[in-house]
Amino acid sequence: MSMRDIDWGDAPTWIAAVFAGGAAWFAGMTLRSQRRQLREQQQFIGEQAQNLRLERAALEAAAEERRTSQARRVIMRVRTGGSTPDGAGGIQGSDHWKVDVWNASDDPLRDVSVRFGDAYVATSAVELGSEDMPGGGRRPIPVEIVAPGREVRFESPRFSEATVHNSRPVVSFADADGRRWTLDEYGAFAPESN
Repeated sequence: MSMRDIDWGDAPTWIAAVFAGGAAWFAGMTLRSQRRQLREQQQFIGEQAQNLRLERAALEAAAEERRTSQARRVIMRVRTGGSTPDGAGGIQGSDHWKVDVWNASDDPLRDVSVRFGDAYVATSAVELGSEDMPGGGRRPIPVEIVAPGREVRFESPRFSEATVHNSRPVVSFADADGRRWTLDEYGAFAPESN
């Protein structure tokens, strides 16, 4: 049998077969290209999502910084004072707290008070540096406003030495935005729980 004897079909069938093969090859290449583009887009979307998470974390940190900036600039100094008789003609330890609250921020503090333990509140408040003013600088408690750069001294009731030791002072105040905070003698501040 020779090549002449083989039925190669007609020209239109061959042309259609070539075009079909070309179309299949082109479709395969297009599908491959689209898969590559899809992978690249997924990678890009993943990178963008990570960037958005980082930006959100930075914005949240900046918002937290703004929210707490004034509270961090309130300074509390504590010491005990006085003494109590020991019943035998002698004197024993301290019998009350003196708490100085200094507003080192650029905005006023509002409704400032001091608690001692869970049961006691300050009995007096004096704005330091205002002792020569009428009333000797005494302020009602809670102190309505502590201006920037000003300091107020609060004193506790008189206690036994054990009660002084067990009734640690905590300052309560509102910042310029009206948020309530507490501050303890170690400088730890927190939003005030209601």
